[in-house]
Amino acid sequence: MSAADPAAPPPSFRVWALPGIPEVREGDDLAKLIAGAAAGPGLPGLADGDVVVVTSKVVSKAEGRLRHAEDREAAVDAETARVVARRGAARIVQSRLGFVMAAAGVDASNTPAGTVLLLPEDPDASAERIRRGLRALLGVEAGVIVTDTFGRPWREGQTDVAIGAAGVRVLDDHRGTIDPHGNALGVSVTALADELAGAAELVKGKTDGLPVAVVRGLAHRAAPDPAAARPPAARDLIRDAAQDMFRLGTSEAVREAVTLRRTVREFTDAPVDPGAVRRAVTAALTAPAPHHTVPWRFVLLESEEARRRLLDAMREAWIADLRRDGLGEEAIARRVRRGDVLRRAPYLVVPCLVAEGAHAYPDARRAGAEREMFVVAAGAAVQNLLVALAGEGLGSAWVSSTMFCREVVRAELDLPPAWDPMGTVAVGRPAASPRPRPARDAGAFIEVR
Repeated sequence: MSAADPAAPPPSFRVWALPGIPEVREGDDLAKLIAGAAAGPGLPGLADGDVVVVTSKVVSKAEGRLRHAEDREAAVDAETARVVARRGAARIVQSRLGFVMAAAGVDASNTPAGTVLLLPEDPDASAERIRRGLRALLGVEAGVIVTDTFGRPWREGQTDVAIGAAGVRVLDDHRGTIDPHGNALGVSVTALADELAGAAELVKGKTDGLPVAVVRGLAHRAAPDPAAARPPAARDLIRDAAQDMFRLGTSEAVREAVTLRRTVREFTDAPVDPGAVRRAVTAALTAPAPHHTVPWRFVLLESEEARRRLLDAMREAWIADLRRDGLGEEAIARRVRRGDVLRRAPYLVVPCLVAEGAHAYPDARRAGAEREMFVVAAGAAVQNLLVALAGEGLGSAWVSSTMFCREVVRAELDLPPAWDPMGTVAVGRPAASPRPRPARDAGAFIEVR
């Protein structure tokens, strides 16, 4: 009977908590405790296709993840792979398991004073052990989900999600299917394990002492795909960093974005979205500047012809300078080749300094300082531009060569005499990941008085 048949029973499922599970201690056999509770008076027991949902706290206790730690923050540090956001003492981090969550899942509630509870070492493996234990004890093929409580960006409140899974489909992929109106679905992937975790939390509660629930009636949805290359696991729910549009947090996002900004010298042929560059320029315009001025202009070279004409003119000027310096033709050719990063880029930006509003001083000392203030402002704007381009997924390289032939650049781009080209920024999609940045000790660059 098809689901569309009006005579068919409507889709439904049942969920219930398992009372009678005692306080869990290190070394306890969770599968045995769950099997005993499932056979309690008035309960239907466990059957093939059921999904057993277990709160991670009892899994951690059974696995001995209780730690003596007067300083909870030190325990959070040990479980943290990356800080995503911070507000006061509160931290949202990427845990060593890969989940983005508050305090790396380190829990100081419902534990003895001076102790904290860490998440299971491997929640997927924990779920598999419970699943195998239930099969051995009861002869049932049940799925198991290990859960923890997460907050969610942009939404108030918390909900339980899956951090471990075994014998249950964690993602229900509808991509490529057709909806009732004939539309092809292109992005619909349901986080099925998270939905099961949330449903179970409705009967487990936070303070009711009911750490385990059973979901029945969804075997047709929750059964693993037998054709899958490997068994499903909760780690499949973690989005790949390269596909994560919301990877960065608050103040940490600024530091991460600055770190993300790298000099890129090889680009793909993929076109650059002019809108992305304009958004980056908008960010550049937030740089500080002296005397409430706006001393920046950005020339965008979007056509191949404009880029070629400028770079040809600059190359001739550079070669003439190098010949005046007495370099031989072979040495000149090597230097010119090193400067070809601009030719390999599909998009160029020429930032210019316009010192309108600068104060006039009769002495060279103050006049020089005034000029330097504007140059610093231009540098701040260029840095903003580069960081914003990185945030758009674009690579960049700031090259100073236009500063050595300003008259040529002004003439080729038909710029006003007051516009000072402050280098050229090559923009494009990186052809490869940059090499790891050498570590630098901030203390080596700091003097405290």
